[in-house]
Amino acid sequence: MVKTSFISVISHEEKQEKTGSTDFQIVSFTNKIRRLTSHLELHRKDYLSQRGLRKILGKRQRLLVYLSKKNRVRYKELISQLDIREPKTRLS
Repeated sequence: MVKTSFISVISHEEKQEKTGSTDFQIVSFTNKIRRLTSHLELHRKDYLSQRGLRKILGKRQRLLVYLSKKNRVRYKELISQLDIREPKTRLS
C-alpha cells in the first residue's frame, strides 16, 4: 500500500531490494516525520512521540549525510522530490 507508492518515487535504476536502499529509507522516514508532526500539532504534550520524532530526524539526517557523500546527484534529486531542505553538515 504505502510502500508501493514510495517505491515509484525512487529511481528505477535499483531493481534489487528497494526497501533497503538509502533512498527508500529516507522517503519512509520523511513520511513518518510528517505523520508525527501532524500528530504533535494536536497532542502537544505527547512527550514520547516527541522523542520518537527526534530519533527519526537524527536517523534521516545521518542517511542524508551519507548519501550526499556517496552520490551528490542522487542526493540533490531526492531533496528536491521530497521538498526538504539540506541538513547542516557536521563540523569535524
